[in-house]
Formats: sequence, structure tokens, C-alpha cells
Amino acid sequence: MRAFVRLPLTAAALAALLITAAAPAHTASASASASASAGAHRWTAGWATAVQRPSQSWYPTWAEAGFDHQTVRQTVRVGADGSELRVRLSNAFGTTPLRLTGATVGISAGGAAVRPGTVRTLTFGGSASPSVRPGDRPASDPVRLPVKAGDRLAVTLYFDGPSGPATFHNVAMEDTYRADGDHRADLGADAFAQKSASWYFLEGVDVAGAPAGARRDTVVTFGDSLTDGAASTTGADNRYPDQLSRRLASEGRQRPVLNAGIGGNRVLSDSACFGEKATTRFRHDVLGQIRVGTVIVLEGTNDILMGETAANACTTTNRRVTAAELIEGHRALIRAARARGITVVGATLPPGKGLESGIPARTRAALNEWIRTGGAYDTVVDFDRVLADPLNPGRLLPAYDSGDGLHPNDAGYRAMADAVDLDSL
Repeated sequence: MRAFVRLPLTAAALAALLITAAAPAHTASASASASASAGAHRWTAGWATAVQRPSQSWYPTWAEAGFDHQTVRQTVRVGADGSELRVRLSNAFGTTPLRLTGATVGISAGGAAVRPGTVRTLTFGGSASPSVRPGDRPASDPVRLPVKAGDRLAVTLYFDGPSGPATFHNVAMEDTYRADGDHRADLGADAFAQKSASWYFLEGVDVAGAPAGARRDTVVTFGDSLTDGAASTTGADNRYPDQLSRRLASEGRQRPVLNAGIGGNRVLSDSACFGEKATTRFRHDVLGQIRVGTVIVLEGTNDILMGETAANACTTTNRRVTAAELIEGHRALIRAARARGITVVGATLPPGKGLESGIPARTRAALNEWIRTGGAYDTVVDFDRVLADPLNPGRLLPAYDSGDGLHPNDAGYRAMADAVDLDSL
């Protein structure tokens, strides 16, 4: 988790900021915009991520260079059962059409391998080689491939020419594989010798099989690197949203839990590296998902931290924020969710390196007090008290510290998942 940019807010600027929560950031393709309306009784969200513009931020990536005569294989875990599925791609931050030569989906056999008999060719509007316009987010045509919650899918994309810079998600905490040439139908992993820690052009997987009139039970976890799962074990699905999903399933209350975290993200400021500000991206990353019933909001740490750091390409125009400004940003998210009838759970900001004292500590404490007692959220999950060291409340409990003083380890993310009141969802 880093910190981000902030300009002084005049009354007019604040009003404009609040309006962004109700305005879309990008124009969606017809197939993507239909996902939450036509056929909504049929589809449920199986997996999703929040995309960002091509950059180098947390990890070295392939996003800025894109792909050329290369195959990219990406693994994701679905959180719902279904007999059919569709894959959602994104060229949201592209400046030129994305020309995809071909794509497949199958059940992962671990690493870059795919289980025999499960590979399916993907088409988009009947075309196996679609051209995706800048800003578009198309869903594939349905393919018959039965899946169970917890299954891992391998989505493989091939580009026989330059793709251009890739709309992507940086902190995947999952290995993505690349091979030279066309290997979209390969079952084995031998050709996929190159690895990255990000997802590219991939935004979601929906599964079919939900009965007509099914309740809105999708949970979206919205936030920064603490939601994204930074410092959790790569490939183990131990981010707190994953562990919340497993907890729900173990208690017979299985439902989709989507991760809309972006490492470094802020409430009030865009970044070239860490995504659009929360008040802008909330519309697509939360309200645009299928059958959302609850959102858990954990945002604000980076607004505080980045005001204390030197400006660079990722943090420019950083300045100190006030708790009052962050509260107004949170209120905008709450209003946008309530307008859609979505339950809004507020999460307090945990302690961490850079937040122990001075202005950052006071700002965090004031925001947390408002989240706990202000009554704006429908309910609260107190991650601060769960993760703090009782002997030194300004720091993470050592048993939950990944080692950087800011991000939890797998046990810490488990503690976060265990702190959520399942009856509040």
C-alpha cells in the first residue's frame, strides 16, 4: 500500500467529487453493459478484478510493452457454481483497438497446465478474433464448462501482432505465464517459461446456473492493497476476500465474494500507477457487478500515507489530507451504494508503518472514530482493533505482520475475514 495525490477541495471541487460516484468512468461495450441487465437472472459473478492503466508500480509488469506474437495464460479462482461461463475482457485504458487473435478457457491443472478435456474456445459476438475498441469491456459468448466454487480456471489469450499497452491489474498475487508463439490450446506448461505477478486484459468471469429471481447475494470487497492481498502467499488465495469466501462456504452460506482492491489506491486522488480514485471507480467496480447485495469499504490509508512522501510519477500531486475530506469521500461511496439498495459495511483502517504518530496517526484515528460511531455505514467491521498489537496499538500485531509493518500475512488476512459478521452481509 502506498499513498496518493490530493488537491485542496473548494466547495465546488467537493461537489464535483461527490458527483463522480454516480458517473461512469468509461463507456462499456454493449455486451458488457448487458451483464447487469438483460439475462441478469441467468448470470452470477464468479470472479472479478479492478483494472488500471498500464504502468510500472508495485511489480515489474508486461503492461506497458503489451504482447506481440505471444500467448498469455492467467489463472483465477471462481466463487460460484455453474454449468456455463463467460469471460470478460477489458480495454478500458487502451488508446487503440485491441486485436485478439484467439482465446481459450479451461480448468487449471496447476501452474500453467490445463486439465485435459476442459479447453473451450472463446468467441465474442460470434468472432474468435475480435477487435476491442478503446474503452470497451466485452463479455465472451457463453461456453459450456461446468465449474464449482473454488475451481481454478486458466484463461489463455494469443496475440499474433502487437497488442499495444495492456489494461491490467498489478497486484494479482497469482502467477501469470507467457510463451512465444501460439500455445492457446496447450495442455502442458512447457512453453510457458516466463512469469509475471499481474493479470492482463482480464476483468471477470461470470457463471450461469443461478435460478431466476435469485437474491442479490454478491459481496464486493472494495479497497487498496489490504483488500488486494499484498504480501499474502502467491497462488494460495489467502487474501482476506478469499478467506471470507471460504468461511461462508464452510458455514453453508456460499456466495460470490469479489475482490475490487487496487494496491496503492486512494479515496480522493487518481494515480498513474495505482488506479482511479475510489469515488470514480466505485460505479464500475462495485455497482457494475452482477447482483451485488453488500460492499465492504476499506479505503483511506494511502491518502494519509502519500501526503507524507516525496512526489514521484505515481504519487504526484500528493499533499496532506484531512479526516473531514476523507469522511466526505466515504459519504459519497455510501450514497452511491444506498441508491442501488446495497448494504454498505465500513471497515476501520488498521495500524501500520508510517501511521504510528503525528498527523497520520491523528487523521487515521479521527476517520476510524467516525466509521465506528458516525452511523453513516449500515454496519462496521473493526479491522483496526483486530490487527493492532494490544501492547502497541499503533502497530500491527507481530503474529499478523508480513514483515513490512503495513501489510498482514496470511494469518492476518484470516483474522480480517473472521472479523466480518456474516449476518451483516
